[in-house]
Amino acid sequence: MRALTLAIATVVISASTLSAQPAPIVIRATTALDGKGGTLSNVSIVIQGSKIVRIEPARPGATYDLSAQTVMPGWIDTHTHIVDHFNRSNGRLHTAADPETPEQTTLYAYENAYKTFMAGFTTIQSPGNPVDKDIRDWINDGRLPGPRILTSIHQIFDNTGTPDQIRLLIDKWINEEGADFVKIFASGSIREGGLKTMTDAQIQAACGEANKLRKRAIVHAQGPDSAKSAILAGCTAIEHGNRLTDEDIALMVQHGTYFDSNNHLMIHNYLDNKPHFIGIGNYTESGYAYMERGLVSGNDSFKRALAAKVKMVFGTDATAGAHGRNAEELIYRVKEGGQKPMDAIVAATSTSAESLRLADTIGAIAPGMEADIIATDGNPLQDITAARRVTFVMKGGKVYKNEVRAR
Repeated sequence: MRALTLAIATVVISASTLSAQPAPIVIRATTALDGKGGTLSNVSIVIQGSKIVRIEPARPGATYDLSAQTVMPGWIDTHTHIVDHFNRSNGRLHTAADPETPEQTTLYAYENAYKTFMAGFTTIQSPGNPVDKDIRDWINDGRLPGPRILTSIHQIFDNTGTPDQIRLLIDKWINEEGADFVKIFASGSIREGGLKTMTDAQIQAACGEANKLRKRAIVHAQGPDSAKSAILAGCTAIEHGNRLTDEDIALMVQHGTYFDSNNHLMIHNYLDNKPHFIGIGNYTESGYAYMERGLVSGNDSFKRALAAKVKMVFGTDATAGAHGRNAEELIYRVKEGGQKPMDAIVAATSTSAESLRLADTIGAIAPGMEADIIATDGNPLQDITAARRVTFVMKGGKVYKNEVRAR
């Protein structure tokens, strides 16, 4: 009798558990890019909770009929500065000299993160500012809608300290403050020529400590001297690489270093918004001349890295004026850099996820992956400008944007 009672109780509990699960969400897609270079045709993507549980032949009764759209994984921007903004008072780039409360700074940063999210970027990496941390945590807790955020919280410069001081700071930022990775400035700004600023010992200390703590280190390196030092130090990714030599590119291939070429949207944005920047800091006429030349040299580095099959990720270095326009980098890479549209999409999805060590979680449409799914009006493989027309945004199985008309 007791055994029968236990059996009945088990059945009741199991039934209760099953009934407590929300109904699956089904997305119907005529064309779905899987994020790894494949195309799925006429499928239903079945989602339970935050995960994709299966992909099956298309069937009637979808929760969301995206058959007139192009479906793909949520995009990933591995380099965007959400705290950067123009002042509401005068439209000029905000600097530390401008009066602003911490609350205003946070609101500007969150606004930029949300704009980026609505543009199809379900994961972003911000290298980095202390304000990122609370925004990251509130989004992760479900308190605010927004993209998944990874942040370095702080940055390493040549004047940060000795190698030992740098190691201690990195240990503090990661273990006490919760930084997701380390950002290193191994060279100066492109507007000042981008020359190497940190010593090899400083670079080795920073990347070595990050590796010791099982964290990534990404390195601002405009020229060949800083890039080579960072690659040999075992750093995770080279940012910018505006003037890479063939030796640098070969070393990246040999060491498996990721390349985040932020040399298209970033520079175009500065040129397009020149009145908002000029006269502030190194935003001088000579600085702008460096950037105009950088369009040519940066695109050349990009093309040679593509030809060598460097592991190319997708970052924009978005600053004030570029937030929400991050997908323009995809368009520039295809139209100016000669990258194949599918390769550009893969860079912005599975390869970027791999570089963030999240390849088993995001960046692809496949069973077991987080249901980070977006859709565009038009097929970016046929017309890359379709990347401007994001009509649907889902993150973790929740829909945050849906401009698709019911069929």
